[in-house]
Amino acid sequence: MQFIKKPVVIEAFRLGHDDMPGWFLDRHASNEITTHNEDGRWRGGPDYALINTLEGQMRAEFGDWIIRGIAGEIYPCKPEIFAATYEPACD
Repeated sequence: MQFIKKPVVIEAFRLGHDDMPGWFLDRHASNEITTHNEDGRWRGGPDYALINTLEGQMRAEFGDWIIRGIAGEIYPCKPEIFAATYEPACD
């Protein structure tokens, strides 16, 4: 069988490129997400983030997209997968 993904609107930002939105910072404050820099120096964004999900801990690298899904779940997505799967939503 084949299936087509339903069109849903998600929220997302690029780690280290965009400002971290409130929903990400809230999870960071509750330690569900931790951000790290390889050498401990801040360069305008973290080098990577560790995100606790229902499937276990996932690592998002600098430049990866961080997605908040329709149920509020947060997970990383590689840029090439994001570009093939998502496009900007019309407001």
